[in-house]
Amino acid sequence: MKQICVIGVGYVGLVTGTCFADLGNRVIALDVNEQRIENLKKGIMPIYEPGLEELVKRNMQAGRLSFTTSYKEALKGTEFAFIAVGTPSGVNGEADLQYVAAAARSVAEAMEAPLIIINKSTVPVGTGDWVADIVKKSQSKPIPFSVVSCPEFLREGSAISDFMNPHRTVLGSLDREAAEKVAQLHLPLRAPIMITDLRTAEMIKYASNAFLATKISFINEIAAICEALGADVKEVATGMGLDKRIGPMFLDAGLGWGGSCFPKDVLALAYMADEKGVEPHILNAVSKVNYNQRHLVRKNLDEMLGTVKGKTIGLLGLAFKPNTDDMRDAPSIDIAQELTAAGASVRGYDPVAMEVARTILPAVEMFDDPYTLAKGCDALVIVTEWNEFKQLDLERIKGLLKSPVVYDGRNIYDPAIMRSMGFNYRGVGRGYDVNGNQH
Repeated sequence: MKQICVIGVGYVGLVTGTCFADLGNRVIALDVNEQRIENLKKGIMPIYEPGLEELVKRNMQAGRLSFTTSYKEALKGTEFAFIAVGTPSGVNGEADLQYVAAAARSVAEAMEAPLIIINKSTVPVGTGDWVADIVKKSQSKPIPFSVVSCPEFLREGSAISDFMNPHRTVLGSLDREAAEKVAQLHLPLRAPIMITDLRTAEMIKYASNAFLATKISFINEIAAICEALGADVKEVATGMGLDKRIGPMFLDAGLGWGGSCFPKDVLALAYMADEKGVEPHILNAVSKVNYNQRHLVRKNLDEMLGTVKGKTIGLLGLAFKPNTDDMRDAPSIDIAQELTAAGASVRGYDPVAMEVARTILPAVEMFDDPYTLAKGCDALVIVTEWNEFKQLDLERIKGLLKSPVVYDGRNIYDPAIMRSMGFNYRGVGRGYDVNGNQH
């Protein structure tokens, strides 16, 4: 059993700390937000992540997981300190490292024994060296330490499974012995472990997320071409995905990506390239295609309804993806604001994200279920592909709508079935139906 400190109890930190505790380690999770720590001590989660609440409570009861706001308390007897604080986008797309710097300084001031400091936050290439400099300068007396980069590859909505069943663990350090000690922590996960230098490990994280974002933007551009030429992007993606060199993952056309990772990581990597005089042609196009997808809703609804002005539009799904309440850079925000600005009344429903969404979208009227939302709407838009929406009683929905208009921004329904039921239906890149009618 090792003693571990995790700094930051957001998505990455809370999942990382809890899962390490579940593997039998003693974990002290630290955050400077006193209310968040007090809530966690009472079992109140700061985020929605399937299975996390139960896992936190179980490990707290077993005495393996505790919470504090004190660096002294967190670092006492600790061998490993994971920094898992936020790195939001700055004005020009660069990663904002103020929280990483604050954590590094606090660790340096509180540490009393040799320590391995692990950067878990997604940070620009070169941050590991920078953190080492901060710690060295902030120590009151010289105490040995090493810095290791261990980028996270957790998907919101399946973060626990991703931690416990990783495709790989990437570690980077100038101190091979320290990296191997961190590797020992991850051995119970039985996944390939790659040890490299600091900067390469940091780059692997950015390159991985940028590539996945590129696949999504690529299939969305293909969807636009499919729509123009009369092909069905769902079938195209299936045919592409059967090629093992391409694979089926991240080839779902829709309203694009959002959340905390892809938007800021693509921007940050493009910013780093620009800073070094390398023009990031593909990365810039990836972002442009993605944000253009959000305008499809207004464009299509204007065509289907004549105009959205004066109409009532219902948005099914507000979170940026299913199984999370995360509204960061969610497509629903841009969509709702664009529809409202065009004179539409906008309604919203999401299984878990409405409390978060209310403060972000005050002009959107929130409803407790899809059916009360649908009553009197001129059109429905599928914004987030929650499983709940795949099982809706569509006949009932049709009867509640003022006009049977559905824009399926996630392609969860079969166009032929929807049209046979009498819906005026469009998906993203679905080409022609069986009767040769476009959209």
